[in-house]
Amino acid sequence: MSGAAGFALGGAFGMFMSSVDWGMTDEFRNMSTRQQLRVTARDMGTKAWSSARNFGKVGAIFSVTECLIESYRAKNDLTNSVAAGCFTGAYLSAQAGPQAMVFGCAGFAAFSAAIDHFMKEH
Repeated sequence: MSGAAGFALGGAFGMFMSSVDWGMTDEFRNMSTRQQLRVTARDMGTKAWSSARNFGKVGAIFSVTECLIESYRAKNDLTNSVAAGCFTGAYLSAQAGPQAMVFGCAGFAAFSAAIDHFMKEH
């Protein structure tokens, strides 16, 4: 479910981010309106698909990891979110090396803790 939600939100985020891209070239300005719309729509689709895949991947890895940790520990607490965030961050940055894995782990763990803390209050 989290992977699908991440996919949908990532797609919307990608479309939004491509709509605020100001990288117009002279070639683009010289195109007809129809050609500009075609190029813009293609760019929006490409960025939406890319963001959707990435957000879906992050959501799926995090939720599966958190579920496995929660099942193993038989507890529902902040530790599960932090551990799942750490694993997700390290896993996603594994190709960049050990130092990137440490920073990925720390960043995702801190973000997961902050979100979990905020969501528990509301």
